[in-house]
Amino acid sequence: MMTRKVLIRSLGLLAAAVLAACGGGEDAGNQNPKVAYSRLVSFGDSLSDVGSYKVSGVAAAGGGKFTVNGGDDRIWVERLSQTLGLGAPCAAQTGLNAIQAVVGFPPVPATNHSGCYAYAQGGARVTNPVGPGNALLFNPADSTSYGNAIGALTRPLASQVAGHLAANGGSFGGDELVAVMAGGNDSIVNTAIFGATVAAGGDPATAAAAATTAVTAAATELVALIKDQILAKGAQRVIVVNLPDLSQTPAYAGQDAAVVAVVAGLVQAFNNTVASGVGSDARVLIIDAYTIDRDQNANPARYALADVTRPACGETSSLLCSLVTIAANNAGGDFKYADGVHPTPFTHQLLAQLVAVGMAQRGWL
Repeated sequence: MMTRKVLIRSLGLLAAAVLAACGGGEDAGNQNPKVAYSRLVSFGDSLSDVGSYKVSGVAAAGGGKFTVNGGDDRIWVERLSQTLGLGAPCAAQTGLNAIQAVVGFPPVPATNHSGCYAYAQGGARVTNPVGPGNALLFNPADSTSYGNAIGALTRPLASQVAGHLAANGGSFGGDELVAVMAGGNDSIVNTAIFGATVAAGGDPATAAAAATTAVTAAATELVALIKDQILAKGAQRVIVVNLPDLSQTPAYAGQDAAVVAVVAGLVQAFNNTVASGVGSDARVLIIDAYTIDRDQNANPARYALADVTRPACGETSSLLCSLVTIAANNAGGDFKYADGVHPTPFTHQLLAQLVAVGMAQRGWL
């Protein structure tokens, strides 16, 4: 359990005081919550994926979540669920469309799990069904696309929400907590398109404008999804976690300055569009992960972070990364990143605390 000293470093004196008033503890179950929740329903991508791909060779390798797997590898939605006094969330859909000849293990058909409400999947975008890791992006002639042979399902948020509604009478009960975190993959994909366009001789300004238009459209689609398919369907408490600053992740370290500038701008465009679209609704709580993320990078000691530049997993994808992997990589201490863009369990713990503080201040916890 996190010490009081580190807790204060992590979130500041106000955060510590608020959490203490709500039962203290880094993520201990809240025995007397102000609001009794029936369940936590989460939609999103790899940052909220509790194990959609923990099957076949991924599970055999000790992986399954986009972090350092093994030991206490709970991600933020799992920690939040414990804070709410609810059971451990389970993946609503599992499976892999793995290309066995490339990855060495067989595919597993997509399977829906009744009674599981963690819908987030690695690679998911807002409405586009083909995200990073999807087998449709694999090109045997392009070595840079081989990561897609893993065959991630990448079920988009629009389908995730539709699936929940279909399995629950077309509505939310109003007594659940709904968590939404998305947009990272739309930003990553459109940054890659920008880079490819410029590399092929395209005009950088035109390519940047096209990327911004695409990402803003995705954010607008997310706003409509929250309004029309979540709030209008009965949800009364919806957490929306905004995007951290992808431009400061190890994945973009050392890349061309124009690429870094574009991804930074896309993240801000996405966050601003979502905030302006749903931020004023009393049923929505925007969690500002972006600001905290940047402060962690600028002041790591304040958050008891030992390293905010190198991935603990080295060159290994966090989906397949385990305690064995980081030991081989000599990654001691509390690293911020597991791989190029995904958080370690420690960083997930910090995010879970940030969410809990926001909820407590709103009177939701």
